[in-house]
Amino acid sequence: MTGAVPARPPRVAVAGVPFDPVTERQAVERVAAALGAGEGGHLVTPNVDICRAVARDPALKELVSGADLVVADGMPLVWASRLLREALPERVTGADLIWSLSAMAARGGWPVYLLGGPPGVAARAEWELANRCHGLRVCGVDAPPYGFDRSDEGVARVREQLVAARPAIVFVGLGFPLQDRLIAGLRPELPRTWFVGCGSAIAFAAGSVARAPLWMRRSGTEWLFRLASEPGRLARRYLVDDVPFATRLLTRSLLLRR
Repeated sequence: MTGAVPARPPRVAVAGVPFDPVTERQAVERVAAALGAGEGGHLVTPNVDICRAVARDPALKELVSGADLVVADGMPLVWASRLLREALPERVTGADLIWSLSAMAARGGWPVYLLGGPPGVAARAEWELANRCHGLRVCGVDAPPYGFDRSDEGVARVREQLVAARPAIVFVGLGFPLQDRLIAGLRPELPRTWFVGCGSAIAFAAGSVARAPLWMRRSGTEWLFRLASEPGRLARRYLVDDVPFATRLLTRSLLLRR
């Protein structure tokens, strides 16, 4: 599968983050075209929580802005873009991309690698992905222990295993900003590889974390499903941090529209 990499349309700024106005299908096509041309890249999927972190830290904003493909994983971001009359076409999640990119990789004969998740989860995700994406080759899985990034030896072990596997696509599910900082350090070692910062997508693919029904994902209420599923972990993040941030974002966008 080869072809020229399509020209990138102008980015759309929402909550101070520059997003690529692409659908999930267009994102997959862009990655496929780049792989066909021998080019690697970094795909990041900011949600409301990531945008909130980026707003407080210029270094994180630079990290996200420097990615080759930035897609909006949050309906409030899509709604805000519509209020600003620079509409992002749809929400594009890491939890969906892990399936659509794996299907594309299976068709193109490109091996993928799963990095992240609790012990055993990545191996389960490997089985699920290979079972549904016929012909997919998963060339490695790795679940580094908590705190591995605090030592040179821990990072070196992750790098050595990854470089030895030579994947075309790496799904990195370690949470933001750890996963994307790690990607920035790994890219020079694998310049023809696409790295996808995908958060909990590996756990979703494995089935160890349940996803909301489709209607909740489309209506922007998936966060309520996740809150009900993991209240102890997510209550403060959603109710204290993210909902007020999203409310302020939508209010500002409405005022700017008027």
